[in-house]
Amino acid sequence: MKLDKPSLETLIQRVDSRYTLAVMAAKRARKIVEKKEFDKKNIPANKPVSIALYEIAMGKVNYKRRIKGLK
Repeated sequence: MKLDKPSLETLIQRVDSRYTLAVMAAKRARKIVEKKEFDKKNIPANKPVSIALYEIAMGKVNYKRRIKGLK
């Protein structure tokens, strides 16, 4: 999947809210900074948050609700 820039519409389809998207991107960006683990081939970005957003748009990063009943 080749993306120019992941749009908010594309990203929001992968999560249930913008808040979840922000938390996912921040957590993944921290992991990228700490461990330098990501696929450079398919991602045309250099900054950790941009890389995280590309990965979310591609479906490489998922989330799981820990508390049921909350959105």
